[in-house]
Amino acid sequence: MPIYKTKTKKDGLQQYRVRINYTDKNGKARQLTRVTYGATEAKQLEAELMSEYAKTKEAPTPSMTVEELYKEYLESKSHEVRQSSLIKTKNCIEKGVIATLGSYKLGKLTSPVLQSWKNEMSRKGFSQTTLRNYYGEFRSMLNYAVKMDYLPKNPLTVLGNFKEGFSEKPQDKLHYYTIEQFKAFIAEARKSAESKDTITEWSYYVFFAIAFYTGARKGEIFALKWSDIDGNILHIRRSISQKCGNGDVETPPKNKSSYRDLQIPDPLLEILSEHKKRQEADTRFSENYRICGGIECIRDSSVTNKNNQYANAANLPHIRVHDFRHTHATLLVNEGINIQEIARRLGHSNVEITWNTYSHLYPREEERAVNILNKIK
Repeated sequence: MPIYKTKTKKDGLQQYRVRINYTDKNGKARQLTRVTYGATEAKQLEAELMSEYAKTKEAPTPSMTVEELYKEYLESKSHEVRQSSLIKTKNCIEKGVIATLGSYKLGKLTSPVLQSWKNEMSRKGFSQTTLRNYYGEFRSMLNYAVKMDYLPKNPLTVLGNFKEGFSEKPQDKLHYYTIEQFKAFIAEARKSAESKDTITEWSYYVFFAIAFYTGARKGEIFALKWSDIDGNILHIRRSISQKCGNGDVETPPKNKSSYRDLQIPDPLLEILSEHKKRQEADTRFSENYRICGGIECIRDSSVTNKNNQYANAANLPHIRVHDFRHTHATLLVNEGINIQEIARRLGHSNVEITWNTYSHLYPREEERAVNILNKIK
């Protein structure tokens, strides 16, 4: 680590050039050169540069593997997100990243290596949604590495996300029930509840009524308590996940926009009033009872089974439980309700999500626009 005396002087002090050699975080050889005046100042500058060199030299990037980063990242994220979100992150990274790149050093994640990873993932036949989820979780983990100074920049963002290739196969359409189909479905649900006449059976009927009339997410409906109803206003403030491996886990809703107040339509208000009277017959009843259940909410797997049962009884095509959310939104779209109000009711974090999902259901808007223009002569 030499100190060079130059021919230059300033204010009677000798100029010195201080130079050190070091290896940066990416393993590249570097030089650091600074100029100062006076022998004492030169030695002090050398000590400062040596300190900076040592700090850089100790950076853990070259030796840290993707799997080691993942374990640290997961621990950090466990304090920041809902458990259901953590499980999604865990599944995506373990299946989509660790299985292929787990032993790679962070410094070896070059563009060719990551492009090869993308190619391999595409060849495995995963759906476009799955591939994009893998990419998104991997990118977030590498962003964490950048934040922690393990990487100078995120090498994955250069390549971009997976893109839909050309295909003559039509894109999957939304699945939902029309009003008449829903009426047939809910009639079978009520018939089943009346025949068995138990709180649990009635709760399935109420669950699907809430799903249709509010568009709430499944976990949000599970979490509803009678205390969440204030007159004709439904307050959505929490969610329940039943698939976290350790029983029901109550969490905040999916995002800030998911905290919302919805005016309850009259038909649903009547269904809820009727259902509350049934639950109040239980001596343990309180305002903290789950609307769909009681002390505990009804089971996720049972709701899926009931969904199929009612559809079969009504001779209807099967749709997922989540598709009742699409049914709610589609009904409002077809009635010309503003896209922003639909986004608010669904608890979407931004209108773009709503528009990307339901924009194809607005054909009448194009016709109206053309009719207006046709009148201008």
